[in-house]
Amino acid sequence: MSYIDTNQTVAAFAATLPGAAEVFRRHGISFCCGGEQSLQEAAEKAGLRLETLRDELQALVDGACRDAPEETALLISHILDRYHETHRAELAWLIPLALKVERVHGQHPEAPVGLAAALEELQHDLEQHMRKQQQVLFPMMQGSDGATVHDRGPMPLQECETEALDIRGIEHVTQGLNLPEGACNSWRSLYLGVRKLIDDLVMHLYLENTKLFPRFERPAGLQP
Repeated sequence: MSYIDTNQTVAAFAATLPGAAEVFRRHGISFCCGGEQSLQEAAEKAGLRLETLRDELQALVDGACRDAPEETALLISHILDRYHETHRAELAWLIPLALKVERVHGQHPEAPVGLAAALEELQHDLEQHMRKQQQVLFPMMQGSDGATVHDRGPMPLQECETEALDIRGIEHVTQGLNLPEGACNSWRSLYLGVRKLIDDLVMHLYLENTKLFPRFERPAGLQP
């Protein structure tokens, strides 16, 4: 069991723990503009007992990754099929839809102006991340036969912080993915799709960082 660090920022939880964003939304806690506050500060401002918020997040930690395969090769295949291909397919239709919503509703005070650009930035960063994994990192892992990856070359650092910043940018321009009253079906479909994309991406990164990569530890002092 992992234990929740109550000094960690709300933004860090939202970007790295699957389901945390929805917990914060439910309690009215901003993880975009107010993302730099600690969990303890957020609970106090929301009028919540810290223990209540901590326990809800701990339940997410305890339940994460239960459906992911355990064997390394199967886990890598799961990440490729369930996340890499899904991210690419969803961004391919979300970006044009975001452009349409911005074009049609650009004068609305709550219009997600800048969302298409934010999604394009995520697409660019994520494609670099995934291509490096597919061409370099995952083949090294699959060919290591139980040895650490550094036996066959240094393990590349991951771009998780970059994707976390991309997620925060998307949350910012959409005001936390909150739909205005009377939003059209295109706007609703856009936010529904973006929310799924973000949820998938957080789970994708969580699987890599907590389940897959720790099996291939870099020895102390080894630089990429």
